[in-house]
Amino acid sequence: MRTRTNGELRLENIGEVVTLTGWVSKKRDLGGVVFIDLRDRYGITQLIVNPDNKNYDKAVDVKNEYVLKVTGKVVERSSKNKNIPTGDIEVEVEELVVLNVAELPPFLIQDQTDALEETRMRYRYLDLRRPQMQNNMLLRHKTCIAIRNYLDKLNFVEIETPFLGKSTPEGARDFLVPSRVHPESFYALPQSPQIYKQLLMVGGMDRYFQIARCFRDEDLRADRQLEFTQVDLEMSFVDEENIYEVVEGLLKAVWKETLDMDIQTPFVRMPYAVAMDKYGSDKPDTRFEMLLENISDWATKLGLGFFNDAVNNGGAVKAIIAKDAASKYSRKEIDRLTLLAKKYHAGGLAWLKYENNAFTGSVAKFVTEELGKELVETLGLANNDLVLIVADKLENCNSSLGALRTALASELGLIDKDKFNFLWVVDWPLFEYSEEEGRYVAAHHPFTSPKDGHEEFMVAEPAKAMAKAYDIVLNGYELGGGSIRIHDQEIQAKMFEAIGLDKEEVELKFSYFINALKYGTPPHGGLALGLDRVVMLLTKNNNLREVIAFPKAASAKCLMSEAPTPVTEKQLAELKIKTVK
Repeated sequence: MRTRTNGELRLENIGEVVTLTGWVSKKRDLGGVVFIDLRDRYGITQLIVNPDNKNYDKAVDVKNEYVLKVTGKVVERSSKNKNIPTGDIEVEVEELVVLNVAELPPFLIQDQTDALEETRMRYRYLDLRRPQMQNNMLLRHKTCIAIRNYLDKLNFVEIETPFLGKSTPEGARDFLVPSRVHPESFYALPQSPQIYKQLLMVGGMDRYFQIARCFRDEDLRADRQLEFTQVDLEMSFVDEENIYEVVEGLLKAVWKETLDMDIQTPFVRMPYAVAMDKYGSDKPDTRFEMLLENISDWATKLGLGFFNDAVNNGGAVKAIIAKDAASKYSRKEIDRLTLLAKKYHAGGLAWLKYENNAFTGSVAKFVTEELGKELVETLGLANNDLVLIVADKLENCNSSLGALRTALASELGLIDKDKFNFLWVVDWPLFEYSEEEGRYVAAHHPFTSPKDGHEEFMVAEPAKAMAKAYDIVLNGYELGGGSIRIHDQEIQAKMFEAIGLDKEEVELKFSYFINALKYGTPPHGGLALGLDRVVMLLTKNNNLREVIAFPKAASAKCLMSEAPTPVTEKQLAELKIKTVK
């Protein structure tokens, strides 16, 4: 139907007769001459129709988003457009066919749109016509091709794992699928292919990967969807260093293929304890400083009860310094920051401004001249610095100041958005204590191997047990995580015991996996990268919905198809299900 696309014609094509197809992006009538910008996913070509052209009346009648087929001669433009690759030429229309008409779209089909996200989601098929969205989808495609090519060269085998599996404990809430054949029984959609990929290692596949669809029934946010895509890897006979080497090479290949950028390897490695202590996050953004400082020793000299109580109860007093920012934050603005700190479980927010060699702020009257000099020296304060302070449990200090650190950096323009700072967060605890459940749970998942020599802590002193686990982080986002897996039956049994799973529950949930461990399981490990997040960061977006073709809205609904929707009583009856109002 077409001989060329709308992004490829150049001066060297002058004189050629071509056939183009596409959508009307814009029509202009200038002194009787009609100009039409014809768009497809490859670009835009300008068409010209003069008043004496037999197609003139038809050209006058076309509207934006009409679908056209045109045949004409490529000529040089008298008024060139340097903003598009085809800006040196235009096509003199000889034949014009309207393949389809279009109603007026609810928003303009162009990169810059003021359409509400809800409108864009409802008319996603129109939103996808926008060049920016098409570029995002094409970059996602290039990313997948680069991943497959790189892993194929390293002898990885792409294998699909089931969507319909068994519901297992831990992790997020499962999506359940009722079985018609087995009434009152349910499949679970995979939160990840974790057990299956380990079974592939038992099966001797040695190196597996999959660009896998995964499902988690959890609340949505800008960087989280109910259904998402993982780049899932697993390898036999490896240690952590082998994993780091493969994944760093993979990301290096992706950045080179998609952005033509050489990223530096090896990546920085940061212990989990350091990440939490200095950045207040297990996914630290290292593009800027503003590190968390422990000022407990200094704070207890002020004689303030809430500072002393925090330290005496095993907590801490910690601070961040916003350099040269005191004048930028009024009391009202600091109240706003206080609300943010409380959202991340801080009891409150104390603050000091250092201006003209003196302190003002919520605790300034308790800062003596001597204590003021000590704080200036300890924190390296300069004129117009703002100090934000939290006194609380250590984890609350870290989480709240970590959130403030990120918010302030964004507001103060401290983040270089052209920089990609990769790092590994390593040396994770094997367990974390759940106040809600009153027990220790697996910090990653219950198949993570303890560090050598830490097996003895798993049941007796779980807080001491460290894991062979690692997360890959980029610019404050967790790109993915993984671990060396447990391949020994006895250690796996200890893990289940440590997280409070009795033999009956283990048998019910994991019998097929436990049985597999009996038949010569190799040492193995792997990692899963979030493909959606990788592409989101490649395109410098901060919302996953910009890089997924048909995402769910924040309401967990597809506004375009209106899913989820009720089903018929007949469908429910076939599944032996009744709904309760």
